[in-house]
Amino acid sequence: MPVKNTAAFLEECLTSILNQTYSNWELLAVNDNSNDNSFEILSEFSQKDKRIQVFNTDGNGIIDALSLAYSKSSGDYISRMDSDDVMLPKKIELMLEDLQKKGTGYIALGLVKYFSKDGIGEGFSKYEAWLNGLTKQGSNFSEIYKECVVPSPCWMVDRVDFEKCGGFNSEIYPEDYDLVFRFYQQGLKCLPSNALLHLWRDYPTRTSRTDKNYADSSFIEIKTNYFLQLHYDKSKNLVVWGAGKKGKSVAELLLKNDIPFHWVCDNPKKIGKTIYDQEMLSFTALDDIDNIQSIVSVASPLAQKQIQEYFSVRKQESMKDYFFFC
Repeated sequence: MPVKNTAAFLEECLTSILNQTYSNWELLAVNDNSNDNSFEILSEFSQKDKRIQVFNTDGNGIIDALSLAYSKSSGDYISRMDSDDVMLPKKIELMLEDLQKKGTGYIALGLVKYFSKDGIGEGFSKYEAWLNGLTKQGSNFSEIYKECVVPSPCWMVDRVDFEKCGGFNSEIYPEDYDLVFRFYQQGLKCLPSNALLHLWRDYPTRTSRTDKNYADSSFIEIKTNYFLQLHYDKSKNLVVWGAGKKGKSVAELLLKNDIPFHWVCDNPKKIGKTIYDQEMLSFTALDDIDNIQSIVSVASPLAQKQIQEYFSVRKQESMKDYFFFC
């Protein structure tokens, strides 16, 4: 558990861990250069319960803190906790139970719920519903290119699988999304869950809201780079759908990697013009392009539905012939 300036929430977080119905756990808490009294709170809890070990990192940032924590761990199963969140009482018990039933090769998950003293915005509510819908089916990886499909503080894996995936050794941010792609890359399977196990706190200064490592551009870069590693088919004609901010970011990354592509949009002000020396085509131009593989960066729900119908009529397969990046 990385900890940075979360003193206001830390006691509630630690108490929720102490209240777990499963008791054979160890908590490796790393203070990441906090300038509040987080370290003092951690130390106080550690003195009362030896299952809690506390360290200071010489590094900087969540990845360094996670790496240090893992290097000090001894457990057979690995999970991550955020120091401003709350575990529900059966979280560890139920995730561990799921993993022990199946053996290696799986990820145990649980449902999550956002909470905030200021109320939860529509965007977070939609993300929560979408994420929980995937988790209930265990189909999280089916939409991995849209957003991070595994909540960073609500998963558990066997240590053997964690090592195979490279653990916390990657230096790529957003580190949680990168780890999920590595879980997927190694062929781990998500176990479905209908149990609410984690309360996810939102507030204006939360790291995911303020740190540049979690900006939209970082997510697009991860998506594009893993697409090129895992799914790009050089024998097909790659098409990028949409010329908004995300579409432009994808296009830039493809050009940087010398990947040829066609670029289509429905904006009459852009069709026929060039962006990054690439001619913008209308959707009708697709009729003249054979053997297509698509990246869709169009955010409008209505437009996405229409594009999905286009793929369905042509019997194209998700995660093979087309990939929704938003």
